[in-house]
Parts: sequence; C-alpha cells; structure tokens
Amino acid sequence: MQSPDSNGRSPNSLTLVTGPARSGKSEWAEWLATEQERVGQSVVYVATSKLDPADAEWTERVAQHRQRRPQSWDSVEVPLALADSLQTASASDCLLVDSLGTWLANGLNWDDEEWQQQQENLVRSLKDCICNVILVAEETGWGVVPAYPMGRTFRDRLGSLTRHIGAIAHTTYLVTGGHVLNLSQLGTPLSTLAEVQFDETRFQKD
Repeated sequence: MQSPDSNGRSPNSLTLVTGPARSGKSEWAEWLATEQERVGQSVVYVATSKLDPADAEWTERVAQHRQRRPQSWDSVEVPLALADSLQTASASDCLLVDSLGTWLANGLNWDDEEWQQQQENLVRSLKDCICNVILVAEETGWGVVPAYPMGRTFRDRLGSLTRHIGAIAHTTYLVTGGHVLNLSQLGTPLSTLAEVQFDETRFQKD
C-alpha cells in the first residue's frame, strides 16, 4: 500500500469494486469517487457501454446511472480503448471505470492471442497510471456454466481479468447481499500462498 498524503489519501491508488448483478457495486464505487472529489480530485466517469437506440431497457439503465452522478463529474465513453484513456489521464483525476464486463463484451470477438495482449495492456496501464482509478467489475462465475461457447468465453475472460487486477489493486471490495466487504482486509491474497511453506511435521504422530 502506498503511503498516504496530507489528506490521508493514497496517491495513484487502484480500487477494485466487484459483485453480482444489482448488488449496488456501482453505487459503492460512485460513493468512493465522491469521497475522492471531496479531497480535491476531479472525477471522470469512464463509461465502457455503447448505447443502442433499439435497446430500450439498456438505455434506461444508462439513464439511471447518469441521474445518480453529480453534475460536477466529467464523463467519457470508452467502449474499447480503455488502456489509452488510462495513459492520458491527469494526475489530479480520479477515474471511475464502469464496467470491466461491458468493456470485455465489446471486444468479445478478439481471438485468444489478441485477448491476452489486450489484458496485458490494460493491467500494465493500470500499474503505470498516474491518477486514482476505481474499477467496477461483475461477478459472473458463481452461477451455472453457460450453455453456449461465447458465454463461457466471457465468463472465463472476466474472471481472469478481475483476478489479475485484484492482484495489483490497493483495495478490493466485494458488494453482495446489501453489504460491502473489504477483501483487502478480510482476505488472503493468492499471491502470498506460494510464499507459505507447508510444515508436514506438524501432522506426524509422536
């Protein structure tokens, strides 16, 4: 974790907010961004969705998100070039990216090689980003296995991407069941397990 500045805020921090559908993860991420604005950050809402005038239900969802956001926030639409938007951000910004799943869906036609490159570029851009970033990700792997190949590809890629980002995030939250859990405080990073040596002698009988 990076050392906090005079405002008690970690500079250039990366926060991951994940959870199932309708869990309130976007609302929690928006609250975190509001807190950043209170200490002087300029919030930029990075929308990864692509509006389809023929999809009334999706248009309504987007409208609800817009109504919740403060008018002081700037917003940009980045359906695919997410890594580029991170690289061009200002140090005084707080980027709220909503959401990783939508960004991934926009590029679901990438083949495996191109996907690996896109994933690596995004993770690298997050590591190098000079501003605070709050990322919203969907949890899609807790239900039944999708019956069609494209659905399984989406689920697997999103799970992999979320895991990679969680490994470098300063704070990771899980929003579910009407509660927010700070996984960074409650959990054990998988990356630390390789450093733990199993002592078999504890289980040997005298």
